[in-house]
Amino acid sequence: MDIKLYQVDAFTDRVFGGNPAAVCPLGAWPEDGLLQAIADENNLSETAFFVPEGAGFRLRWFTPEAEVDLCGHATLATAHVIFSHLNYPEQEICFYTRSGELRVQRHDGGYSMDFPASMPETVDPPQALMQGLGVVPKAVYASYDYVVVLESEEAVRAVKPNFTTLCELDGRGVLITAPGNDCDFVSRCFFPKLRVNEDPVTGSAHCELAPFWAAQLDKTSLTAKQLSRRGGQLRCEVFTSDKNSQRVHLMGQVADFCEGMLNIPDEIVF
Repeated sequence: MDIKLYQVDAFTDRVFGGNPAAVCPLGAWPEDGLLQAIADENNLSETAFFVPEGAGFRLRWFTPEAEVDLCGHATLATAHVIFSHLNYPEQEICFYTRSGELRVQRHDGGYSMDFPASMPETVDPPQALMQGLGVVPKAVYASYDYVVVLESEEAVRAVKPNFTTLCELDGRGVLITAPGNDCDFVSRCFFPKLRVNEDPVTGSAHCELAPFWAAQLDKTSLTAKQLSRRGGQLRCEVFTSDKNSQRVHLMGQVADFCEGMLNIPDEIVF
């Protein structure tokens, strides 16, 4: 079995920045075990697989450890592959996913993604969270991740997590955030249970962070930076859809890194 693979750096305008994702176009779905094995072999935070379906594409995302419900940077990378490498003629792509329909539009300056928003709610911080971060937060919230608010950008940069301790938490992962020095807010994102200790740039996390900071700052258009080693920048717009649900537009650029072919021996069984 031969499977085409593209590796794309998302939420950046240069190679070796942003968050790398592998993207594999498929004609039909193989066994899930093969998809997970490919993601494990790639050892990137996400490998995306897609199959044409109806008027769009069925899209799935896998970390080296497990399939996930939502991934922003791999969706951005996949849209780029379909638009730029597979010569998709329309201006908008519809993806069918475990998080519902996600739409991506292309623009002169990059791409915009229409994602569901998730507003974090105040919680009492678990002991493992405080021990794992080694900080005293201003406040702690939770959605599908813990959201830990710190005093400043410098405080976010200084955190040295204990990933073993953070693995004891429920939920997906941990986001730490604060007002930015030259943007609206900054963050770092930790997902050790998914074998992604610190994610370089996390689109799905901004589905939680953007609504939170929109409420805190009383504005709907925000600029954000993720303070990982590779770093990345996003523009976020929080809005209410025509179905009266809160949504987030995430806007970013991408850079192609490489493309190749996976040669999977037919005799391998999962």
